[in-house]
Amino acid sequence: MSSSSFGNEPAATEIVLKTIAPRAPLHLLTRSRLSALGPSFNDQPIVLVQAPAGYGKTSLLAQWRREHLAVGAAVAWLLADERDDAEHILPSLVHAMRTACAQPAFGRLLLDGATAVAGDLDSVTAWLAEVARLPLDVVLFIDDADRMPADGAEVLAYVLHNAPPNLRVIVAARGGLELAFGDLLAYGQAMLVGPEALRFRLDETIALIGNRFGPRVDADACARLFEATDGWPLGLQLALAAMAHAADPRKTVESLATGPGKARDQLVGALLANLSLEDEAFLTRISVVDMLHPDLCAALTGDPGAPERLSSLVRQTPVFITSEDGPWCRLHMLVRDVLRERFLALDAGEQTTLHTRAMGWLSAQGMLQEAAHHALAAGQHQTAYELADRWLHDAVKQGHLGTVLDWLDRLPEAELEQRPRLRLAAAWALALGQRHEEARCQVERVLAAPGVGTELRYECALILSAAAYYADEPDRFVELFEPWADHLPDGTSWLAQIHANRLSARSVLFGEPAQARRIQQRVPRAELRNGHGYVARWGDHTVGLSYLREGQLRLAEEVVVPALTSAEADLGRRHPLTCMFAAVCAALSYEADRVDEAAALLANRLDVLERGGTPETVMLAYCTAARIAGARGSEHRALDLLEALYAMGVARRLPRLRIASIAEQVRIHASRYRAETCDALVRDIDEIMAAPATPRGPLWRSSVVLLQVLARARADLAARRNDSMLRTLADAAELAQAQKLGVPRIELMALRAFALEQTGENGLPLLREAMNLAQTYDLTRTLADAHPAVADWARRVSAEQADAGNTARTIAVPRIARPPALRGAGNPRAVLSIVLTPKEREILELLARNLSNKEIAVAATVGEGTVKWHLKNLFGKLDASSRKHAVRRALVLGLLEEG
Repeated sequence: MSSSSFGNEPAATEIVLKTIAPRAPLHLLTRSRLSALGPSFNDQPIVLVQAPAGYGKTSLLAQWRREHLAVGAAVAWLLADERDDAEHILPSLVHAMRTACAQPAFGRLLLDGATAVAGDLDSVTAWLAEVARLPLDVVLFIDDADRMPADGAEVLAYVLHNAPPNLRVIVAARGGLELAFGDLLAYGQAMLVGPEALRFRLDETIALIGNRFGPRVDADACARLFEATDGWPLGLQLALAAMAHAADPRKTVESLATGPGKARDQLVGALLANLSLEDEAFLTRISVVDMLHPDLCAALTGDPGAPERLSSLVRQTPVFITSEDGPWCRLHMLVRDVLRERFLALDAGEQTTLHTRAMGWLSAQGMLQEAAHHALAAGQHQTAYELADRWLHDAVKQGHLGTVLDWLDRLPEAELEQRPRLRLAAAWALALGQRHEEARCQVERVLAAPGVGTELRYECALILSAAAYYADEPDRFVELFEPWADHLPDGTSWLAQIHANRLSARSVLFGEPAQARRIQQRVPRAELRNGHGYVARWGDHTVGLSYLREGQLRLAEEVVVPALTSAEADLGRRHPLTCMFAAVCAALSYEADRVDEAAALLANRLDVLERGGTPETVMLAYCTAARIAGARGSEHRALDLLEALYAMGVARRLPRLRIASIAEQVRIHASRYRAETCDALVRDIDEIMAAPATPRGPLWRSSVVLLQVLARARADLAARRNDSMLRTLADAAELAQAQKLGVPRIELMALRAFALEQTGENGLPLLREAMNLAQTYDLTRTLADAHPAVADWARRVSAEQADAGNTARTIAVPRIARPPALRGAGNPRAVLSIVLTPKEREILELLARNLSNKEIAVAATVGEGTVKWHLKNLFGKLDASSRKHAVRRALVLGLLEEG
C-alpha cells in the first residue's frame, strides 16, 4: 500500500503509478501546429489521438499536459491497461482527480459510501457530477485506451458522452477510436488526430535536431534525416540516440540516409528484435513490394491468413506507415531497406517466385509500373518491356521522369526501335534536365521513322523547345515553338496544357507577365483529376515566377505555396519540379524575412536543382541561399555558394549562371566598399559577355544585361564614383522598367536616392517612394540587401516618421543577424499550475538549485521563517520527507522541469 499524494487515504500502488504522468522526453519539442491551445484544438472538448506504435502519441500528450498546466488548468492523467474494467476504473478516475486538483477529499463518498457499486454507471455519473462542481477547468488524459477491456471502454464512452462543460478529455490509442466514438466525430463533438498529423515536418525536424546538437548539424543533414525517416517520430528518436553517441553526428545521418551501414542496421535491428521467426520471415518476403495490401500479402506468401498477420503486425509493431482512408500501408523506408537486404539473402528461386507473384497481382490491379519492375526482376524481360510500353509515356505526363530515365538505361536499342512510344517518352525525360543533346538525338530517330504525322512532329517540337529552355537558349526556344504557336491541340489532351505552358513562357520572355497569367486562366484544369497534374503545375510555376518578377509577392505565394504542397504529396520532396517550387517559395520567404523558413525550403534540394532545374530556378535558389547565409552573418558561406554556382555555369556551359554568380558577389563586396574587388569582378562579366561562345540572341542578352549594368553601378558605389553611379543606375532603371521587374526597380530607386544624397542633392523623396513601394509589396529585405548604408538611412527615416506619428508610412528594415551562441543548460523551472502558489513555485525553483534556507530567503526577499513555512507546505503537497525528495516528487509530477 502507498499513501495518496495529497491525503491520508490508502491507494493501491498500481493506481498511484497509473495516475502519474510519465516523464517527458529530455528534448521534447513543442510543436506549435499541434498546440492544444491553438485554433485547431482549443475549442474541442474531446480529442482522440490514434496512431500505431512509434508515432509519438505519449510525447504529444506530454506537450499538451505542459500547455494546460501553464494556463492554470487542473490536469489529470490515467495510463489505461487490461485491469481497467468497469469495476476498477472508477478508483483510478477518482485518484487521478485528487492528484490533479490537490483535493484529497474528492470522491471519498464514491469509494466508501453506499453509491459505490462495482460496474454501476450511477457511480460514474456521481463522479461526473463532482467534477462539474469543481471551480476549475479540468483536463483528463487517458493513454493506451485501446488496452481497456470492453466493459471499461463502455465506462469511458459514457464519460465522453456525458462530460460536463468544465471537463476536457484527451484519449490516445493505437486503434479503434474512430469506431467507438464515431457518433461524437460525426456530430463535431470530438476531433481525431491521426498518424499523418503526428509525423514530423521538415521544420520540426530541423528544430528538434537543432535543440539537441545546435550548429553541429546543418539544415541539409536535417533534411536528409527527415527524408530517410519520412518524419517517423520513433525513427527520429532512435536516430537522435545514435547521433548522440557519435563523435560526428553528421556521419551518422549520412549512414542512415545513404544506405547500408552499421548505424541503420542497429537502429532497425532494435525494432525487429522482439519479432517471432515467423513474423520476421513474413516481413522479409512482403518487403519485396513498396505498397502493401492484405490481398497482395496473401498472394505473395500463399498464406490465406496473411491479411490477419499483417493487421496484427500493423497494430503491434512500430514499423508501418498506414493509410487513414483504406487498407493500404507500407513499411518505413529504413525498415524496408534492411528487410530487402535480408530478402536478397533468400534462395534465388524463391526471390523469382515472389517477384512473379507480385507482378501477376499488380498487373491484374492495373498497377503497370510496379508490375513491370517485378517482371524485370523475375527475368521476364519481354513481359516487362510490354508492360513498360503501356505506361511509360503516361509516366511522363505524371512527372515520373526519374523512372523513365531508369528504364531508358535498361531498354535495349532494339526495343526502342520497335516501340516508338518508349523512345518518345525517353526524349521527354531527357529534355527536362541536362541531357539536351541526347533528347535531340532521340527526337531525330523518331522523326526519321516512316509515316510521321503532323501531331507527332508537333510533339517533337514541344520536346525540342523544352530542351532549349533547359539549355538556357530562350531565342532558340521561341524559334522552335513559333511555327506551332497557333497549332491548338484538342482541349482534352495533355498537350493542351503544355501548349499553354509554352505560350506563357514565351510571354514572360517578351516581358508580358500579365499575358502569361491570362493564358493559364483560359486552360481548363480538369486534367488534374486524370493524372496530368504534373503538366498543370508547370503552369502554376510560370504564374508564380511572373508574379515574382513583378514584385507581387503575396499573389505569388497564393499560387506557389499550395502548388508546392501538392507537388510534395504527389511527386515527392526531391522531385525537380517540387524543388523548383521550393526555390520560388524560398525567395518569397526570404524577402518576407522568414529566413529560417527559407533555409528549410532549400535544405537538401540544391543538388536536385543542379541536375533537373531550369537555369532561372537554379540562379534563384543559389542566390537566395547565399543571401540567407549573409543574413545570418556567414559571408564566407555566401561566397562559397556563389562560387559553386559559377562552377556549375562553367560545367554546364551556361554563361548566365556565371554572370549571376559574379553580380551577386559584387553586391556582397560593394556592401563592404571593396572597390578593387568589385572592379575586377565587373571586368570578368564584361569578358564573359564578349566571349565568342556567349549567346548573341536578344532574349538571352536582355536576361543578363541588367545584371551587368547593376554590377557596374555597385562597383561605382564601392569606389564612391557617385556621378558615374547615377548614370549607370539610370540605365539600369530603364532596363528594369522595360522588363517589368518590380523588385530590382524598387532597389534601384533606393540606390539612386542614396547616390543623389552623396552628390549633394535631395534624395529623400525618392527614398520615401522606394520605402512606400516596398511596404506596399511586402518587400521586407529589399532595402536591407540593397546596401547597408541605404538600410541605415531607411531605418532613420522610418523612425522619424514614427516619431512624427505617421506610423502608416513606417517600414521595418531587418539587420544582419549574428550566429546564435550555444546555450548552456539552464536552471530548473517550476511549471505554472494550480497546485502550487506563485511563491511556492519560486521557493521550489530555488530549492532545486541546492540553496540553503538563508540563501533562498535572500533570493526571494523574504524572511528565513517564511521560507521554512513555505517548505512545510511544499513537503505536505508533494508528500515529501526531505528537500531532495521534494525536488524529485515535483519532477515526477511535472511541477518542475529541467531548464
